Amino acid sequence: MHRLSLGAGRGRAAIVWLASIACFTLAVLALVLFFPWDILRGPINRFVSDDLGRKFEITRRLDVDLQPWPWGVTTVRADGLELANPEWATDAYLVNAKSAEFEIKLWPLFLGRVELPRVKLNQPQLSLQAEPDGRKTWALSRDTSDADATPLIGSLVVDKGLLNYRALAQGADMAVNFSVVPEGSQQLPLTFKVGGKWKNQPFSAMGRTGGVLQLSKDISQTFPIEVNATAGRTTLKAKGTVQNLTELAGLSASFDLQGKNLEELYGLLGVVLPATPPYKLSGQLDKSSDVWAATKIRGVLGSSDLSGVLTFDNSSAKPLLTGKVQSKVLDFEDLRPVIGLPVKSGGSGSAARAPKEASAAKPVMAEPLASQTLTAGRKVLPTAVLDLTRLKAMNADVMYTALDIRHVEELPLDKGSVQVKLTDGILQLDPLVLGVAGGKLAGRLVVDVKVQPAAFDARMTASGLALNQLFPTVQTTKSGFGKFSGQANLKGRGNSMAQMLGSANGDVALLMGNGEISNLLMEFLGLDGGEVIKFFLRGDRNVQLRCAAAAFDVKQGLMRSKVIVLDTTDTVVNGAGQISLADETLDLTLSPQPKDKSILSLRSPLKINGTFAAPTASPDKAALAGRLGLGLALGAINPFLALLATIETGPGQDADCTGSLAIAANTANTASSASSANTANPKKAASILPPPGGKAKPAVGAVQ
Repeated sequence: MHRLSLGAGRGRAAIVWLASIACFTLAVLALVLFFPWDILRGPINRFVSDDLGRKFEITRRLDVDLQPWPWGVTTVRADGLELANPEWATDAYLVNAKSAEFEIKLWPLFLGRVELPRVKLNQPQLSLQAEPDGRKTWALSRDTSDADATPLIGSLVVDKGLLNYRALAQGADMAVNFSVVPEGSQQLPLTFKVGGKWKNQPFSAMGRTGGVLQLSKDISQTFPIEVNATAGRTTLKAKGTVQNLTELAGLSASFDLQGKNLEELYGLLGVVLPATPPYKLSGQLDKSSDVWAATKIRGVLGSSDLSGVLTFDNSSAKPLLTGKVQSKVLDFEDLRPVIGLPVKSGGSGSAARAPKEASAAKPVMAEPLASQTLTAGRKVLPTAVLDLTRLKAMNADVMYTALDIRHVEELPLDKGSVQVKLTDGILQLDPLVLGVAGGKLAGRLVVDVKVQPAAFDARMTASGLALNQLFPTVQTTKSGFGKFSGQANLKGRGNSMAQMLGSANGDVALLMGNGEISNLLMEFLGLDGGEVIKFFLRGDRNVQLRCAAAAFDVKQGLMRSKVIVLDTTDTVVNGAGQISLADETLDLTLSPQPKDKSILSLRSPLKINGTFAAPTASPDKAALAGRLGLGLALGAINPFLALLATIETGPGQDADCTGSLAIAANTANTASSASSANTANPKKAASILPPPGGKAKPAVGAVQ
C-alpha cells in the first residue's frame, strides 16, 4: 500500500508539472497573440532612430504577428511609416508610406543582417540616392557606405506612389510614378511612368508589370513586364518576363531597338559598337547571371540589312562581346561613319545618296582654275578623329560578313568578311577579306590604342583584280582585260585614317602580266595625234599588254617609286616620282617611248600632279616646248617641214618585264601570294612573257 501511494503521488506530481508548463506556454502564447504591441511603438521608434542615426517613426499604430521560434518569419504592420534619409541626401525621407507591412526574419538580426522576405507599401513616397563614394540612402546603418547594411528584400508590393532615384555616377536623376490599374488586367496590374535623365541624357519610359516585384535573386518565380523607354535618341520596346528586378536576372523578352547611331549605346549601356546610320533592330533578349544574349537579331542600318546573334558577358572586370552577324546587302554609304568618311548630306542610304563626284576621282586635262581652287583644299582620306580610347573598355570577338556590297564609288567592292578581335586595347581585323574587282583583297589590320596616338600595322595582299573592273569610271579601261596582284605592308601612328597613312612606313607594289589595254589610252598618253585620228575614224582597238609593275618605298607617308613600267606591243611607259599620303599630293612623271613610227606626234613626258581630290595630267612643258619650237623654225622655211618635228621614229624597246616584275614582286613579298595568279610570281610571269628585249606579237586587231 505504501509503495502504491508513493507511485500515485509521483504520477500526480508529474501531471501537475506538465499542466503548469502547459499553462505557462498558453500564457506566453496568449501574451504573444494578445500583447498590445502598440505600447512599444515609442520605445521602438527611439531605439531604431538612435541606431540608424536618423529619424524612424511608426506614426499611428504598430501590430506584430510574432513567431516564437528564432528562425521563423515575423510579420510587422505599421499604420503610418516614416524613415528619414541621411542628412547628406537631397530628399528628406527614404520611405514615407500611409501604411506598411513587412515580413522579417528574426535570427539574422542577431548577426547584424536585415532580411525582409516580403514588403508591402501603401501609397509610398520613396527616395533612393547613391553617391560616387559608395554611400547609399538605403544602407540601414550610421555608415551608409557599408554594403552589408543594405537590407535584403525578397519581393515588393506597392499600389500607388512615387519613387525618386538619383545616382551621380550613372548620370541618373529619375522620377517613377506607379499605380495599380483596375481589376480588369490581373496579369499586368502595375503601371509605371518614368521621366528624368539616364547617363545625363533625357530619359523617359512607361509600361506595365506584375503586382509583386521580385527583388531577390534567391526567388525562382518570374513576373511579366512590358516597357517602352527612350534615352537620348535611342528607343527600346520590350515584352517578356523577369525573375529578379534588381539585377534583371532571368530576363527573357522580345525587343525592338531603334536609334540614330549604334555608337550611342556605349554611353547608355557600356557596349562598344561602331558608328552607324539610323537603325531599327528586333530580336530576343535573355539574361542569365551576368551574361546577356541577343538572338534572332533582324533589322536594318540605313539601307543595309543585319542579322545574327550577340552575347555580352559582364562577369569579368572587362566585358566580352562575342557573336556572328551578317548583311545580305551592305550599302557602302552606311559604312562611311565606321571608317571616318563624312556622311553625305541628306542622310544615309541609296535614297539620299548624293550625285557621284566623278570629276574628283579621275585626272582632268583642262579644268577651270576656279574649279581647281574649290577642290584643291578638300581631303580624300578620312580625317575624322576616331574615338579609339573606348576600345579599352571591353574585349570582343565578332565575325561580320557582307554577302553583297553595293554603291561603292571609291573602290569596286562586291563582298567582304572580317573577324573583329579586341583584346586589352588591341583591335585586330584578322582575317579581313574583301571581294574587289572580281578578285580578292585579304590580310590583317592591327590597331594598338594603348599608345597615343594609336599605332597600326596593316598587311594586305591583292590577287586577281580585273583591270576592266578596277577602274569602272574610266571608259578606256572597260574593254581591256588582265589581272592585277599586289601587296601593301604599312605601319604608322594616328587617330584617323589620314593620320595613320600620313605617318606610314613600309612598301606597296602592284603587278600585272599579259593582258590587253585600250590603244586609244596609250596614244593619248603619248599625244600621238596621228593614231588618235585613226581611232576616231576606225574606232578604238585593244593592244596587247606585256607587263606592268609599280613598286614604292613608303617613309613617313611619302611613297617614292622604285619602279613604274607599262609595256605594250606598241609603247613602253616608264615612270618615276612620289606620292605624299600626308599632303595628298601627286608628283609623277610617265615617259612613253613608242615602238612604231608615227606622224603628228608631240610625245613628251606626261606629268601627273595636283591632289588626290583634284589630280591633273599634262605634258612636260619644257619637252613639249622644244618640239613646238623646232616645228615653228622648220615651218618658217617650209610649212610641210614642220611635220618633221612631229615624226616619231619609234626608238622604244621592249621593257625588261621579268626584271621589273621581279623588283615589284620582291617589294610585295611574293612568298605570301604564291597561291594567287601566275602574274604575281616573277618566274611564272617570265614563262608567259617574251624574253627581255624581244618583240611580242601584236594582239589581233591592234593598230600598228
